[in-house]
Amino acid sequence: MSSFGSRLGFLIRQRSFQVALALWVLISVAALPLCHGTMPLPIGPHPGAPAAMVISSSIALIFMVLEIGLVALITRRRELPDLAARAPERSVALRETIVLWLYGALVLLVGRFIGLHFFGAGIAMHLNGSLVGATRVQSPAEVYTWAAYNGILLALVPYVVFRMRGYSNQQLNLKSSNLKSDVIVIAVVLAIGCFMDLTLNGNFLRLTHHQQIVGGLMSFVLHLFGTDLPVMIFIYSVLMPRYAKLTAPVTAFLLGAASYPAMHVFESWTRYDSLAHSALSVIVVFHRQRLGARLGLPRHLTSRHRRYSADRPRLRYSVKGDASFRSTELQSLRRT
Repeated sequence: MSSFGSRLGFLIRQRSFQVALALWVLISVAALPLCHGTMPLPIGPHPGAPAAMVISSSIALIFMVLEIGLVALITRRRELPDLAARAPERSVALRETIVLWLYGALVLLVGRFIGLHFFGAGIAMHLNGSLVGATRVQSPAEVYTWAAYNGILLALVPYVVFRMRGYSNQQLNLKSSNLKSDVIVIAVVLAIGCFMDLTLNGNFLRLTHHQQIVGGLMSFVLHLFGTDLPVMIFIYSVLMPRYAKLTAPVTAFLLGAASYPAMHVFESWTRYDSLAHSALSVIVVFHRQRLGARLGLPRHLTSRHRRYSADRPRLRYSVKGDASFRSTELQSLRRT
């Protein structure tokens, strides 16, 4: 207990942690006046009250911290890796970090314009309806384009480039140092996530068995390429070791946690047609995309990728959306 208390005290004394906490409180408070009582962003077919969103996001963040603690407990006997040792020298690490973020921003921005031009909605890190109720039905061509665009440009290209630059899979955090422990973590996080989804939202259970099986497998593959692999390679393979090289451990964790929502600033429900909507979109993205906080603080990075895939099981996407929309979507995909 004394060891835990000393670690907690060390964390609270860190300036970067204090700044992050202050920013969280600031954006939580700022979201309310920007909404003027009602949510102007199309976050699902029936956006909730702004105050409820702020409260639920903060409560969910607490549960995520508890889940981090559970993962830390499971992996308490594992040796912490030296992430900084997996990155190049500081000047190279800084240059690679800046270039990768410039490249990522360009890919996300171009994807938004391509999606709007061809499909009426930008290519984002998630499909419409993945995390909130769907507001439109996406065609098979749009879904396949989304998965291919993100998978190739945000996962395959960065991976190939950094492998060609001489970095090994170990340096890219893609090699497990304890497979048994990783499997245990996957099973625990997967069980928690599925249990919460099935108990808090029963839409998945209202689908037919055929829809559950076909939709689950299809969702698994599509979201693996469209969301999971891009985040895994972009953030946790490339950026995290460089953050560790450039900053203190707590700051590196916070940068990794913030990088996740930063990749989601062009979600389908975001709006950048005014200064108020732009500010609110960024605030809500950081509020809703809390997964970065859960993924940034594991004890062992090599298992983080496996926890990421476990924590975002593609089957759970079928639980999140509206059941009638999922039925229509599956029917349209089967017609191809």
